[in-house]
Amino acid sequence: MNTQRAIWPELSYPAWKETGDALHLWTQVAGKVRLALTPWLNHSWHVPLYVDARGLTTSPIPYGSRTFEIGFDFIDHIVDITTGEGARKTVPLQPQSVAAFYAAMMQALADLGIDVRIGELPSEIPGAIPFSRDRAPRAYEAEQANRFWRVLVQADRVLKLFRTGFIGKASPVHFFWGSFDLAVTRFSGRPAPPHPGGVPGLSDAVVREAYSHEVSSAGFWPGGGSVDYPAFYSYAYPEPPGFRSSAVGPSDSFFSEAMSEFLLPYDAVRRAVDPDAALLSFLHSTYEAAANAGQWDRAALECGYGVPGVPRAVR
Repeated sequence: MNTQRAIWPELSYPAWKETGDALHLWTQVAGKVRLALTPWLNHSWHVPLYVDARGLTTSPIPYGSRTFEIGFDFIDHIVDITTGEGARKTVPLQPQSVAAFYAAMMQALADLGIDVRIGELPSEIPGAIPFSRDRAPRAYEAEQANRFWRVLVQADRVLKLFRTGFIGKASPVHFFWGSFDLAVTRFSGRPAPPHPGGVPGLSDAVVREAYSHEVSSAGFWPGGGSVDYPAFYSYAYPEPPGFRSSAVGPSDSFFSEAMSEFLLPYDAVRRAVDPDAALLSFLHSTYEAAANAGQWDRAALECGYGVPGVPRAVR
């Protein structure tokens, strides 16, 4: 078996969907705790989660002079809340309603001496129900959650390599719990026209601040809505003329009119002879399409991919 192909696990959307729907809402509870306590950072970079060695984490959250961290552990299947004083509370990841999960999280935080109030309406979900009133049973299959995390580990690794090839402003590789995707964003350095807004559960002010400057953004999305399969994506805002008709690779890539972005099905990457190379081809060619169509100053913004232990050469 090809060793590189073997590390990209299968992730069937029909098999994963119900667990994914639950995690989409449960991660929002943790994300909104971070949002409530962390000073605003440009483009909402203060709110995402990050892939770590066991799942997803908030990273340290300030609470006055104290600190704490919330982690989703997809090996032991718990939410682990730890403080800088060494105190710890856990909440099991198991079949349960959003209301039950929300109550358990708020109680665990209170037991640790952390008093926080969050907005209960989920973000970026049409017709969402506030956390404490969402009492419908929710599924949680440990194997599917673990598969999802293992996909994120590989996607995070390649996206981080891709990020090293840009010396302009670029986001971290981070997981947005509202849109439920892992993303990295490059910036041209020029302001963008005001975003029209209209995103469910987000104020137009938040969306306009997020897209205040021209971007080429790419990432991984585990499926949902009109796309019933996991996929890598890439889009530009504002979309420059000619972007959607650009030739991109690999051959399984295509522009989705419904999503207004390029897509590459996850299975096409997983089954490729060289999955890393296939994904990097998609990331680079779709960025190149955005940068060329948008007339970015590529010579000033780009560099070679980073190599461990080797400083980037400068003139």
